[in-house]
Formats: sequence, C-alpha cells, structure tokens
Amino acid sequence: MTPYRVRIRPLSAFGTRPLGDTLFGQLCWAFRNRHGVDRLGQVLDGYTQGRPYAVVSDALPPGYWPRPSLPVACFKVEGEDRKAVKKLAWLPAGRFADPVGTWLLHSLPPGVVPGAAPASHPQPHNALNRETGTTGTGQFAPYAMDQWWFDQKPKQAGDPPPGIRLDIYVVLDESRLSDAELRTLLDDIGAVGFGRDASIGLGKFAVESLEPVELPGQPDADAWLTLAPSAPQGCGFDPGRSFYQPFTRFGRHGDIGVHLPGGPFKAPVLLAQTGAVLTPREFAPRLFVGRGLGGDGSLSKTIEKTVHQGYAPALAIRLPEPKDAA
Repeated sequence: MTPYRVRIRPLSAFGTRPLGDTLFGQLCWAFRNRHGVDRLGQVLDGYTQGRPYAVVSDALPPGYWPRPSLPVACFKVEGEDRKAVKKLAWLPAGRFADPVGTWLLHSLPPGVVPGAAPASHPQPHNALNRETGTTGTGQFAPYAMDQWWFDQKPKQAGDPPPGIRLDIYVVLDESRLSDAELRTLLDDIGAVGFGRDASIGLGKFAVESLEPVELPGQPDADAWLTLAPSAPQGCGFDPGRSFYQPFTRFGRHGDIGVHLPGGPFKAPVLLAQTGAVLTPREFAPRLFVGRGLGGDGSLSKTIEKTVHQGYAPALAIRLPEPKDAA
C-alpha cells in the first residue's frame, strides 16, 4: 500500500466536518455510483479482516500534525496555565522529529493555523406546511443549522473561502484502486458535495493535487499517532500506554441510502478521536492501525453489508515517559 497526499481547496461551506471515517463512507458511495455495486463488493472484500482498499485521514491543515492525546505530565510545559496548554492542538510538521515531550513548546492553537478552526455560522431553514403555504409551529417552525466555513466569515452567501487548503492522506491499495481512479472519485465527491446538505450546495471542493508521500516516523518508535477516528478495540494495544478521547459516531447512510426501506440511521459506533496514541505490545512498521467495522449486518438493517472505517493512517512516534518531560 502507498500513502498519498490529496490537497483540496474548499469551494463552499461544509455541513459536515471532513473527518476520515465520513470521507471514507462518501468515497464508497462515489465508487458505487461510478463502478457499480459488484466492483465495490470486490474492493471491500477482506475489509474487516485487515485488508482495506483505502484508509482515509481527516482533512488536515497543510504543514501541521494533530497533537497526540497524551497526559500533560508527558510534556514539558512552560507556565501553569493548563487551559492555555489544552488549546495547543497543532504541531508544525518541521518539529515532528523533536522528542514528543517537547511538542507542546512548539504547538499552536487552532485559531492561528489556517484551516484548523472553521468558523461556524447558523443557516436559517424553513419547513412549509402545504395546507397553509406558510411556516408554523412544531415541525413547521423555522430552524437553523450550522455551516462550517474555512474562512473567518463568508462575504456573501455562496462565496468560497479564499486561500484555504486542506490535506487528506489516503493509504491506498493500488492493486485494487489506482491513484488515477482515486483522483476521479475525489473529483466526483467535490463536484457533488460532501456531507450534510450537499444537495443545496454545501461540501464543495476542488482537488488540486494528488501525490505519493512518505509518512514521517521517529527513530526507535514504539507507538502510533492516528490521523483519523479509529477503532482500537480488540487490536491488542497496551492499555497502560495507549491514550485517546472516545466518542460515539451516530452514523447515517448517504446518497440513495437515505431513501431505502429501513431508514437512514446506522447503529452507533464507539471510536477514538483523531490524535489517539496507540502502543502495540510489539512494534512493527505499518501505515495504518485499527480495524474495519461491520459487514455482517451489525451496523445497518437497511444495507446489511455496510462497513465503517475504524482504520486510521498513523505516524510512528517514540512515546515519552512522564519522568522524561520533568
């Protein structure tokens, strides 16, 4: 498998944050729409047995890596302002080779990293009562939903955020999907729109480049830093030396899946947030960690073969001991 870096330029607001597991889900729908159900089934063969055809990262700000979810005791900290320390979420890529215990000295808050802190703006919506031709109360009351802009504020409705780029890392099995095919699928997603409210113009982006890269790693690495939400359960990681923030993904089917009998909602999935530090009992080089979920009807009664990306591209790091940062 080969890691690729995909650079995209947002063309509109987003209704869904572009995280790795949701990007993978839309990649599967784009694959189905272009190549058909049968070939999608072929590339998904072995997905839950550790053989994914693609592992997709979050859309990350270029030149930065997410700060690992380690206890503050593992870092050298200047001053005693713990709230300020928690906001230091992004490490400049040029500092990756430094000891992990010193990363907080160089990390930056999202507000000063272009593309790391999209601004949320409420967008009003109306639901019309067809009997009265107007809005009303209850299910017909006006409501607002957030839109995410990768600029401080949109100038006018529909304006693209200027100058912002985002990087998506894809670990690709080229024996099942070529880089040219991946580029075409991502172009399809960008043209149609990613995530919620794509049908009314959200989630548009342009693919500017797709190129193979080498994911960085530290000498004498013994742990992994994840670049997407992941499912570490049952993977044999050392629980005493693995650190992450759990969250529950309440997934929904996209595309035509919202119209199928059984409804759009999928079973909740427990995941570790991006930036998890996962330590194997025996370290060996690899490009991704985690496991594939579903495929057996456990995630969806609407589409029983539904899978969910519990894999994540990963960077090899040397885990510090708390005493090393003292």
